[in-house]
Amino acid sequence: MWPRAESAKIERIRSYGADLTVIGERYAEALAASIEWSATSGAMPVHAFDQMETLAGQGTLGLELSQQAPELDTVLVAVGGGGLIGGIAAWYASTTRVVAVEPEGAPTLSEAMKAGRPVDAATGSVAADSLAPKRVGELMFPIAQAHIDRVALVTDESILHAQRMLWDRLRLVAEPGGCTALAAILSDVYRPADGERVGVVVSGANTSAVNFVA
Repeated sequence: MWPRAESAKIERIRSYGADLTVIGERYAEALAASIEWSATSGAMPVHAFDQMETLAGQGTLGLELSQQAPELDTVLVAVGGGGLIGGIAAWYASTTRVVAVEPEGAPTLSEAMKAGRPVDAATGSVAADSLAPKRVGELMFPIAQAHIDRVALVTDESILHAQRMLWDRLRLVAEPGGCTALAAILSDVYRPADGERVGVVVSGANTSAVNFVA
């Protein structure tokens, strides 16, 4: 099983001078602890994905993509809590197709789409460190219903293959969650139409090459 938090991520946060406490095995446990800490300490709470400021901030990636690659027909984005894809989908507002990609072991948006509302989902995947918060955010879900074209599910094996390919071909170090959208293309889970111009968001470098390079 993938560790609850990559050591590279922990070390980087502490290197910035943060007083970091690691709690629980998954995001939901850490979130509960942070809410309790905020209430008792007076610290400002900042939700990782279910907050308007977070959605707006991550939506600026959609702006950058539309400026740098205005010809894109489709953008593939990995989903955990949905802050990143929610912001991007809100920016494009269906003018460009946005496809969500999730690990089979952490289908938060898939389960929400089936239920018609955010619901608890499984949290088992090599990408659980960044893509398994148990459920998508309440704020992003209406955006997903309106502006996300479809949800594609990929296996852990395909995620790790995408991670190795990024290193072997491009010398890019990306954590499993950051490789999940690319895995949909490489595994033919998402097969572009002839002439379709596809952008793939690779986000998250909180890992080390030693974790996947033999």
